[in-house]
Amino acid sequence: MKKMQTNRTYKSRIFEMIFSDPKELLSLYNAVNGTHYQDPELLEINTLENAIYMAMYNDISFLIDLRLNLYEHQSTHNPNLPLRFLMYIADLFSDMTKDENLYGRKLILLPTPRFIVFYNGEEERPEREILSLSSAFWVQDQELSLELKAIVLNINQGHNENLMKACRTLSEYSEYTARVRKYTKEMAVAKAVEQAVTECIEEGILAEFLSKNRAEAMKVSIYEYDQEKHLCQEREASREEGIKVGRKEGIKEGILRGRSELIWHALERGAEPEKLQELLGVTEEELEAAQRKFAEDKKLKQKINKK
Repeated sequence: MKKMQTNRTYKSRIFEMIFSDPKELLSLYNAVNGTHYQDPELLEINTLENAIYMAMYNDISFLIDLRLNLYEHQSTHNPNLPLRFLMYIADLFSDMTKDENLYGRKLILLPTPRFIVFYNGEEERPEREILSLSSAFWVQDQELSLELKAIVLNINQGHNENLMKACRTLSEYSEYTARVRKYTKEMAVAKAVEQAVTECIEEGILAEFLSKNRAEAMKVSIYEYDQEKHLCQEREASREEGIKVGRKEGIKEGILRGRSELIWHALERGAEPEKLQELLGVTEEELEAAQRKFAEDKKLKQKINKK
């Protein structure tokens, strides 16, 4: 089994820490795919050394049975994951074929990629959903020249129960994160994480992992929660700003539409355009637009009356 060193200049996450262990990763792979591999040596973990690409990184990438699996953990819904996966898989394929003759007549074979996202955010999401790269295309052609599909699995408690039963560690990870979230609503983050870790060790939930990595796991959990909270606050601030902007634009549009209708009705009653412009203080463009609308409506009425 070849294992490449990952770049640790970014903050690790609990999910990645747990499933970077080949034994646990194989168990997760079996649960997702319904396979029964027993030997962790079959895995080739190939998360790139330069794992930061445009300020993003992939959690875990590995080969098994001629398949290239990219696993990502997300605590927020992200419709741009297919694009991120595309950029990352391009890097991986480039690394794999760097010694091949890309201009030769021989076909260079590649492992079949599969993209899986494990979601455990607080926003309610389906059990399973597919994110497609083509959803981002401006033009939806019938025959696509490029597509990438990512499967998103909801691993919150009460979801994908068969998957949870097949991978006990994944189920325990879900339980641990649920407790951290619950306690952070009742007490300071550091204290909440400490209580969740202590309880889980005592109750045999991720006990071995948390016992061996208690200090780092707590540090990472605090960072994860703070990051998640920060993202939620940013989204809420953006939403509120959007509402404000939308309200202003709506008021502005309403005023313009109201003035346009006022001009139209005045023209219908025989008012002179020049006097209207002076009386209402409207621009020449507004007046011309209202005149065009009035002329079009007049033609339409005449057409209907003829019938």
